[in-house]
Amino acid sequence: MTRPRILVTRKLPSDVEARASAHFDASLNGGDTLPTRESIVADAQGKDGLLVTVTDRIDAELIAALPASIRIISTFSVGYDHIDVAAAAARGIAVTNTPDVLTDATAEIALLLMLGAARNATSSIATLREGRWKNWAPTGMLGTELSGKRLGILGLGRIGRATASRARAFGMEIHYHSRQRLSPELEEGACYHADTASLFGASDILSIHCASTPQTRGLINRETIANLPEGAIIVNTARGDIVDDDALIEALASGRLGAAGLDVFNNEPNLHPGYLNLSNAFLLPHLGSATLETRNAMGFRALENLEAFFRGNPPRDLVSA
Repeated sequence: MTRPRILVTRKLPSDVEARASAHFDASLNGGDTLPTRESIVADAQGKDGLLVTVTDRIDAELIAALPASIRIISTFSVGYDHIDVAAAAARGIAVTNTPDVLTDATAEIALLLMLGAARNATSSIATLREGRWKNWAPTGMLGTELSGKRLGILGLGRIGRATASRARAFGMEIHYHSRQRLSPELEEGACYHADTASLFGASDILSIHCASTPQTRGLINRETIANLPEGAIIVNTARGDIVDDDALIEALASGRLGAAGLDVFNNEPNLHPGYLNLSNAFLLPHLGSATLETRNAMGFRALENLEAFFRGNPPRDLVSA
């Protein structure tokens, strides 16, 4: 029996690639060369499906250029805004993602960002590594504690709730805004705000967990930053395009905001250079899901969707436009 043929656009963990090779006629990217649009189209010839990542922009133009043999695109990610799902649907191509499996890893990074931003980690680490730390001082390198602070969560979904659970252990008071109010069981005592202005006003630390949509892109801007308390901290583990970089950099440089902890950026990996000069910006290179356990789970989930599809069953994580 002929196995389905798939193109895997990036190098994946070894256990994931082994399963891909066992279940499919898989074309792997052993050297992890970043594929171009042209190479994806060329390498997709003769394939039945694609396993892509967030670094692959699968827009309408690329989808139109794919061979007729492609029937499914499985993305190694929760977010699927890098794929034009409507264009795929118009060609009869299914699209799947990998929800649930990176919740804990991303929530842990959100707490790391909060701590790094609140405790002045960027300048403190630089002082140590550059040999400028001469002695302990009562007023040296002072930050602020998480305990007792109001944490505003923008989007109390799976990752937002996991972040809230961890933040409660630090003694933080949880506030949130989502498109709809959650049940009391899911809120777990968190204070609901019907709009973002109200949430921002009650947030000593604002943690972004909403999806990137036309409504949320650029949501963190000069106007909305003005609703935050003086010296507030912004944390982003969601998507870079939710933030207006110029507005955030301006607020950090002026002291209007106390700090920011960022794991995602516009135009990754070419982040706005203004962040690199800010001692109150704690920056990570998109590490949210970067644990072996999570990346394996993401890969297995992406493959499970492909396996179900080619068996003729509905994939577990089918997404729609």
